[in-house]
Amino acid sequence: MKPIIDKYIILAKSVAVAFVVAFVACLTAVAQERTDTVSYRYIPLSQEEIDSLVPKELLSPQPADTVVAQKEVPGPFTSMLKRDTKFLRYLDRLATGNKDRSFEKKFDVNFIVMPSYTREGSFGIGGGATGLYRLDRTDSIMQPSDITLIGNVTLNGFFALTASGNTHFPGGRLRYSYKLEYTYSPLDFWGISREACGLNPKIDYTRNQLKYTSDLMYLMTGNFNIGALIDLVYAEITKIDNIDYLEGQDKSHFFTGLGLVLQYDTRDFILQPRRGVNLMLRMGVRPQVLGSFDRTLFNLSFTGNYYQPLWKGAMLAFDAYASFNSKQSPWPLREALGSGGIRMRGYYSGRYIDNNLTTLQVEYRQHLFSRFGVALWGGMGNVFTSPGHFRGKDILANGGIGLRVELKHNVNGRIDFGFGRNTCGFVFAIGEAF
Repeated sequence: MKPIIDKYIILAKSVAVAFVVAFVACLTAVAQERTDTVSYRYIPLSQEEIDSLVPKELLSPQPADTVVAQKEVPGPFTSMLKRDTKFLRYLDRLATGNKDRSFEKKFDVNFIVMPSYTREGSFGIGGGATGLYRLDRTDSIMQPSDITLIGNVTLNGFFALTASGNTHFPGGRLRYSYKLEYTYSPLDFWGISREACGLNPKIDYTRNQLKYTSDLMYLMTGNFNIGALIDLVYAEITKIDNIDYLEGQDKSHFFTGLGLVLQYDTRDFILQPRRGVNLMLRMGVRPQVLGSFDRTLFNLSFTGNYYQPLWKGAMLAFDAYASFNSKQSPWPLREALGSGGIRMRGYYSGRYIDNNLTTLQVEYRQHLFSRFGVALWGGMGNVFTSPGHFRGKDILANGGIGLRVELKHNVNGRIDFGFGRNTCGFVFAIGEAF
C-alpha cells in the first residue's frame, strides 16, 4: 500500500510543479513581449491626418441643398411594416445579427428566447445571448473574443444557467477561456458505475451543482500553447429515492482543481472552426486540502479535433476525446455519456456513468442558404471503471441530424436530434458541439 501512496505523492508534486512552471512561463513570456525592441502595431490615422492627405478642393463645403443628413438605415421589419417599435427593432437585430460589427461596436450582442425540450428537463423556455467584442479594435487579424449566456427552465423543475466564452488579449498571445454553470436537476438515476447502471432499476434524485472551469493559455511559438487550469465544483444531492445507489459515498462534495494544459491549435475561430487542428492535453490534480474529499484525486484528458473543408459550404469535423479519473473519484467527478450536449448527443445524461470516458465522432456540416445549414454525425463511446475494465461489447453507437442557424457572425445556434441504443433526444445550444 505504501508504494502506491508514494506514487500518488510523487504525481501530486509533479503536477504542482508543472502548474507553477506554466504560470512562470506565462509571466516570463509576457515580460519578454513587453521588453521587445521591435513591435508592429496598426495605428489608424486621425481625421486631421487624413484631411491633410486629401486635396483641399475636395474638402470644400458642399452647397446646402446637396447635404444629406446621416441616419440609421432601417432594418427589414421596420421597413416592411413602416413602423419603429422596440419589438420590430429586436426582430431587425435577429435578421441582421450575423454581420460582424465587433469593429464598430464595443460589444456586439444578440438575444433570443424560444421554447425548448430536452430528455432530462422536458418542455420549457430557453433564452440565450451571444456577443462578440475586441479588446483591440485596431487588430484586424486576431479573432474576436466571445461570450455566451444561456438560461433554461422546464416544466419538471429543471433550471440551468450557463456563462462561457473566450477572451483574446491584445497582441494575440494570451487567451482566457471559461465556463460557469449552475444547474438544479430533478433526474432519473441508475447508479455511479457502468455495471450498476446496467443492473439497477431507474429511481429519482435531485441534484444541485455549481461548476467553474477555466484555462489561461499563452502562445509560446508557432501554434503551440501552454497554460494553467483551475476548476471548482460544488455538488449536492437534495433528494434520492434509494441512498444505496451512492455505494456509501457522501451526498455533497466540494473540489478545487489545478493543473497544466498543453495545446497545439491552428483553428481559424474557436467557437465555430472551419479549418485547422486542435490537440489539447489537460493534467489536473484536486488536492485533499482544497476540498471536502478525504484524498487527493487526479484527472487526465485529451481532446483531438480536425476540420477539413470539402467544397463550397461543406466540411468534415472529427472529434476524439478521452478522460481518465482516479478510481476512487466520487459521483460528481464521474463521466456521464451525453453530458453537456457535445458528445453522444441524444443519450440521457446519467444513463451511463463511470470513472473514465472515451468517445469518437465525425460530423458533416453543410451550408444550405442564407443563414441556415444542416449537420449529420455518427460516433461511438464508452464509460468504464478502469482501463482493465474496458470491453468492446459495451461500446455504444450514436448518430443524428441537426439544424444550424447563424445568430452572430460565425456563431451558430443549433438544434440537434441524436439517437443511440434504445434512446433519442434533442439538444438546443449556441455554438458548434466541437
